[in-house]
Amino acid sequence: MQYKVLIIEDDPMVAMINKEYVCKNPLFTVTESFRNGQDALSYLETNSVDLIVLDVFMPYMDGIETLKKIREKKISSEVIMVTAANDSSTIEETMHLGVVDYLIKPFAYERFQVALEKFVSKHTILKQNTVLDQSSIDNIISNPASKFKNSSKENSQAEIKSDASASIEVPENLPKGIQKKTLCLIQNYLLQNKGWQTVEMLAEKLGISIVTARHYLNYLEEQKIIIADVNYSTGGRPSMLYRMK
Repeated sequence: MQYKVLIIEDDPMVAMINKEYVCKNPLFTVTESFRNGQDALSYLETNSVDLIVLDVFMPYMDGIETLKKIREKKISSEVIMVTAANDSSTIEETMHLGVVDYLIKPFAYERFQVALEKFVSKHTILKQNTVLDQSSIDNIISNPASKFKNSSKENSQAEIKSDASASIEVPENLPKGIQKKTLCLIQNYLLQNKGWQTVEMLAEKLGISIVTARHYLNYLEEQKIIIADVNYSTGGRPSMLYRMK
């Protein structure tokens, strides 16, 4: 079972790219694509989706108005805004209406995947917990302060793992958003724990957010340093598994 995605984008080329990016993640599938908000809303009246990738500038009904209608109709789908609009008023309005993420064109494949992983993190936490603690809430909103636990014991363990990772070779020119210390920390943990690991397990052990863990694991997989697999035996949504090669 995969997360169902609806794409609302008036540019056919961008819509095709968005679909390709979504489908490269085995946890997602695109169910339908529309070029304006009116047609999309008609579809949503009788069809449910987990996530909507929504453009701002469209004919007949723009993305802001479409998002307002989605909220008015209490459609439970989460929304990622994908647009060339980068003015503060537009961004502020969409944030007030509640979006998982806001991507400004042109965007990189890696950044798009981070947006998808933010959705997965939020969805997983909310579905698996009827009552949330502060750590779970911090993971949902990606609070930078939640990347490391407050417990001195856990912090000291992380420092030990980081020191032990000094011997791991990493490229000098890392892409934006990838820090050497965190990368070594994750690689060292996977070296010490040979079996399959879920993102949640790794994030909990290292005291980092689930979104951060997913971002680094995606990078390590792209570099062919680790391998990934999909666990379909969860009884619900499939989950990703990772281990060193």
